[in-house]
Amino acid sequence: MPVNSEAMIGWIGSRRSMGNLDTPAPTRAQIEAAIACAATAPDHKTLQPWRFIVTEGEARRQLGAALVSAAKAQAAQQGEVLTEKTIKKTHTMPLRAPVIITVVTNMQAHKKVPPFEQLLSAGAAVQNMLLALKAQGFSTVWRTGLLCNEPAVKAYFGVGADDYITAFVYTGTSPKDEPTRKPIDIEPLIRFES
Repeated sequence: MPVNSEAMIGWIGSRRSMGNLDTPAPTRAQIEAAIACAATAPDHKTLQPWRFIVTEGEARRQLGAALVSAAKAQAAQQGEVLTEKTIKKTHTMPLRAPVIITVVTNMQAHKKVPPFEQLLSAGAAVQNMLLALKAQGFSTVWRTGLLCNEPAVKAYFGVGADDYITAFVYTGTSPKDEPTRKPIDIEPLIRFES
């Protein structure tokens, strides 16, 4: 069906990150629809250099435990010890949404597709997924943070040393309306050449 381009551009421009999400959460079918949209991201040589891991329910607490292990290891490297408050906060981070979709890279050696292109493809997949979830009426926030690629977290997800966790996409329903985005001055961001 044809889409009014002005409405579509306005809708994309209205996307906002919303934290502390609640139920209702997307169903499995809605999550799969969003991931199907993610998989249409630009993908040189069709390598599909991304994977999606859906975490919900009690598995969010297990993810929290992996984040705590990563935070403790990171602190130890810096000669520090985490406070109980920081441990509790870190452990409950994944409880800020009913569903987290983790996007990880699946880098492949290819003479025509350098790693940076595959990483950018993963980023494009995340954006497609954010928009697909928005289209289905859900709010999202793309989180990463300093712990996402620590060894304990990569091990939890089975991510190899040469791969990356590119996003924790928290999704659910926001108790608040998305705030209106102020117009963005794009003039300093563009250069036209002819």
